[in-house]
Amino acid sequence: MSIRLVVSDVDGTLVRTDKSIAPSTVAATKRLQAAGIPLAIVSARPPRGMRWIQEALQLTGPLAGFNGGSLVGPDERVIEQRLLPEPAARTALALFKARGISAWLFTSDEWLILDPNGPHVAHERHTVRFDERVVDSFEPYIGLAGKVVGVTDDAPLLEATESELQHMLGDTANAKRSQTYYLDVTHREANKGNAIRLLAAAQGVGVDEVAVLGDMMNDVPMFRVAGFSVAMGNATDEVKALASAVTAGNDQDGWGEAIDRLILPRAVQ
Repeated sequence: MSIRLVVSDVDGTLVRTDKSIAPSTVAATKRLQAAGIPLAIVSARPPRGMRWIQEALQLTGPLAGFNGGSLVGPDERVIEQRLLPEPAARTALALFKARGISAWLFTSDEWLILDPNGPHVAHERHTVRFDERVVDSFEPYIGLAGKVVGVTDDAPLLEATESELQHMLGDTANAKRSQTYYLDVTHREANKGNAIRLLAAAQGVGVDEVAVLGDMMNDVPMFRVAGFSVAMGNATDEVKALASAVTAGNDQDGWGEAIDRLILPRAVQ
């Protein structure tokens, strides 16, 4: 196979645990670009929270936010968007409240919260590099939701809630953890497998010519679509078993290693 496009997850993959970009990642991105291989990014993050990465790595193509629910050009123009259906958003918010799980709501350009002292607010602010807005109610914004998030440090509770919520939602929406402490609820077609199809089409390449990198179960749909997949060393054994290859962890220069050792040798010349 020949690789003509690389698509990378962000958190746990492209960025380190402290949310910084390693110098080795910047250098590897330049080697990709020199070889004529574009890099695109896909994440559960809102598109606005990915712009600084796009700028830091000088990416010129579209990016996919909300797990593929929003495809945005480098000029910040929304190319395609799938909002969370209102009934699904209400179901998720009601269950989070019943289980004592903090909730956030993301629109295309805003991050809305009810409790400024809730878990991971400061962490998320550092991650997305823009500020939250505290509201009294999500009600006026439910029809604008690109993503609803349940947030708790009780990992077993969130895992159980993921299964319960997905059962309640059926095929109307996706409920998937993007971190052990985040449960993301998005449009049913907002998954990273569909994101790969959108990004490949935007770049004019076939999905079998795409290499992907990721670390979480919500990255597995893109593993199944792309021609070649790499799991980070910090991924679970379950995720690693579903990838074509495994690299070092995101804090051990694993992303740059994957580009040089696994992807560039397969790149189209």
